[in-house]
Amino acid sequence: MEPKFSVSLTKIIEQLSLDVAYMPHNPDDIQIYSKDITRPGLELTGFLDFFDNSRIILFGNTENSYLNRFSSEQRFHVIDRLFALQPPAILVTRNIIPYGELMSAAEKYKIPVLRTPEPTSSVSAALVNFMSVELAPRVTRHGVLVEVYGEGLLIVGDSGVGKSENAIELIKRGHRLIADDAVEIRKVSNTSLIGSAPENIRHFIELRGIGIINARRLFGMGSVKLTQKIDMVINLENWDNKKVYDRMGMSNEMTEILGNKVPIVTIPVKPGRNLAVIIEVAAMNNRQRKMGYNAARELFAALGLEYPEEEEQKITEIDF
Repeated sequence: MEPKFSVSLTKIIEQLSLDVAYMPHNPDDIQIYSKDITRPGLELTGFLDFFDNSRIILFGNTENSYLNRFSSEQRFHVIDRLFALQPPAILVTRNIIPYGELMSAAEKYKIPVLRTPEPTSSVSAALVNFMSVELAPRVTRHGVLVEVYGEGLLIVGDSGVGKSENAIELIKRGHRLIADDAVEIRKVSNTSLIGSAPENIRHFIELRGIGIINARRLFGMGSVKLTQKIDMVINLENWDNKKVYDRMGMSNEMTEILGNKVPIVTIPVKPGRNLAVIIEVAAMNNRQRKMGYNAARELFAALGLEYPEEEEQKITEIDF
């Protein structure tokens, strides 16, 4: 069974700069489990068969205008029926002053009421985007995550192969560190993985022979970043003379992380190789491929050769 993640109401209030109209409990103790929101339409007419009480409810101009049609007694009955299902919180947009009946029902069922001056659609989009990241399935893996020329590269490999050393070299060359040693990966959609560092080790790098350093303090704020989409996996491994490495770039290797496929390249490590430069080239080449350019295909055409048919995607399992 997959773990169920949550986010506290306090964090939502801080993220969206919300005002508190009514708070029955400590917002730190109120946990939200759904990334979706509810704008009550049919629910206000009494159709509650599919109502999800794990979602925050948004009240905007439309909902407020509909409630304005009723008498005070009818309005309380409509709201009371909805609030009796115990939604986690009510968010009133556009600085609308909540009806007294809404506040009474909120106090009756101990439901927080929040307010914002922002338009309903803007608040809805911001809230869903924030919750999609906070509640996304996640996994923590051993590796280094860096941003190189805008590409998020997850560098993996055996302990001692040189992941952190390459991260330092890339930082000195103007690129940015997201995480070293432990990378928290979140699946925010079926095509996107977002990586970050656990808060307690953020910006720290371990270098054998030197010890622990703080990249942000040593190289400046421009050398670090909080989160980054993972565009590619770089697998560093010690050079194996018996292994045949891809020299043309025609392989179509992918690896799976949380069910999402990510391109992967294996770079052999041996003395004399400038791995930081090779990693930079891998990032730029991956970006070109996403834009539809394939250097190997162009070379084959220039030589008058037929480019081999595209191979089926090969899934490579990696041991983080």
